[in-house]
Parts: sequence; structure tokens; C-alpha cells
Amino acid sequence: MADKVKVTLVKSPIGAIPKHKRTLEALGLRKLNKTVELPNNDATKGMVTQVRHLVKVEEI
Repeated sequence: MADKVKVTLVKSPIGAIPKHKRTLEALGLRKLNKTVELPNNDATKGMVTQVRHLVKVEEI
């Protein structure tokens, strides 16, 4: 199990519900194709699961 994950925003959140938009902002994803490295913990996993249709996740 990796200790970090790389999360990339691959789909625009324009039509997404407001809760998903706020989740993306909290993850640090504001622009399309931006990538952030986050710790692989339960909080991050839950946030990524919520917006899994908008992001791509890779383990580092």
C-alpha cells in the first residue's frame, strides 16, 4: 500500500453538484488537468470516492 496518491482532475466540475465542487476545492484541484499529491489516508480516500467520476487516481 502506497503512502501517497496522485489525484488529477480530468473532467470539468461545471455541471457537478455544489458538494462535489467543494470537495474538489478541498483536495486542491481548481483547474482541469491539475495534479496534486495527497496522503493515502481514510479522509482522502473518502473525498476521492465522492468525486471518482471527475478524477483519476494513481498510487505513488
